[in-house]
Amino acid sequence: MDDRSKNIRILFVEDEEDVRIANVQTLELAGFAVDSFENVEQARGHIVPGARAIVLCDVKLPGVNGADWQRQIRAIDPNLPVILVTGHGDIAMAVAAMRDGAYDFLEKPFPSDLLVSVVRRASEKRALTLQVHALREELENWHGIEAVLIGRSPQMEEVRRTVLTLAATSADVVIYGETGTGKDLVARCLHDRGSRRSGRFVPLNCGGLPEALAESELFGHEMGAFTGAVRGRMGKFEYAHNGTLFLDEIESMPLGVQIKLLRALQDRCIERVGTNTSVAVDCRVVAASKEDLKVLSDKREFRSDLYYRLGVAFITLPPLRERREDIPMLFEHFVLLAARRYERTAPLLTTAQLAELMAYSWPGNVRELRNVADRLVLGVLGDKLNMTGNSPRMPEGLPEQIEQFERAVIADALQRHNGEIAGAAKSLKLPKQTLYDKLRRLKLQVEEFR
Repeated sequence: MDDRSKNIRILFVEDEEDVRIANVQTLELAGFAVDSFENVEQARGHIVPGARAIVLCDVKLPGVNGADWQRQIRAIDPNLPVILVTGHGDIAMAVAAMRDGAYDFLEKPFPSDLLVSVVRRASEKRALTLQVHALREELENWHGIEAVLIGRSPQMEEVRRTVLTLAATSADVVIYGETGTGKDLVARCLHDRGSRRSGRFVPLNCGGLPEALAESELFGHEMGAFTGAVRGRMGKFEYAHNGTLFLDEIESMPLGVQIKLLRALQDRCIERVGTNTSVAVDCRVVAASKEDLKVLSDKREFRSDLYYRLGVAFITLPPLRERREDIPMLFEHFVLLAARRYERTAPLLTTAQLAELMAYSWPGNVRELRNVADRLVLGVLGDKLNMTGNSPRMPEGLPEQIEQFERAVIADALQRHNGEIAGAAKSLKLPKQTLYDKLRRLKLQVEEFR
């Protein structure tokens, strides 16, 4: 049974005592916690919004029948799964109830393995629904930098602490990270939470700059400075005065332009192309790179003097595959954004889809995760998410997938309990020694979560 569904109770309503006792025994032997009742009135008080329960209910009951109760339950909590048990003559009623939102129905007599299978699927669906609702509530209650740089992993906690520390200064910053990790978001956070927040945030992608135009883009030009310069133009540096200049993909900046950028950083003044007049500029420079600038400077592929001038402070963003415990929360955040943008209902993931999200390698990082969330909301994904449109790289075999999922769940529990073993073990319903054994096997260090 899925660990998350173990604390989902089965509310079983059946007026025939021998049938009730036999089915309760079957479910308890399968590991479920069962509360049994003779009629709806006895069970009614257990139905509240967000109840960690599912309902297994006979259709024909004294007083309120199962189909009527299912409609009453749906009015209280439309996502609570109701499984109806029917005799042969009640199938039409059960089908109508499923149109009204019942989860499934079982026709008497049914084998015990079918009962266990249907109840297990309903329990897993309920557990996942409650987890998603808890994530949505947590996302709604987050504010400030946590609502922008989302994640509960130790790596993201460290990123947020570093951003808040550096935002209060005027130091230039270099942000390292793979494509799609959110370097632009970090740069924006540095600006929005610093003293220059009232100034402009000016982004410039150095990777898309032809060398012939790079100097003009950065420093501007006067009318007639070159062929086609029919009017003067302010450059990005000058436009960012009293604000922040964000230089993305700075590792791809032409070496000739790097010399001029170094001079501008040292003197804090620029000269427009076509003039000798200096213009004082007061702006913070935040650079981003996919590659280690020190390594590039050692290889003479990036100017070492510019590296040391820029390299006052550094922020390194972890790839998504190294903080898998953040995937459910990030994905839910993107689903909610996409639902608002496309005016659609935010769908719920299935257990299989969540497992696929957790097992995938995410070469495109957070950006790729957001694209998958958009496709889910738009309804262009099947039961299998198939993130890339081709065959995604999945871990080889069930054991590797289970290990990755287990690592993410344990890391999440440790994060929520600040690395405290007793609390994490209790929430996971594991003996402490078992948790210690799993930590050693999964190579997780408790200190990382404190």
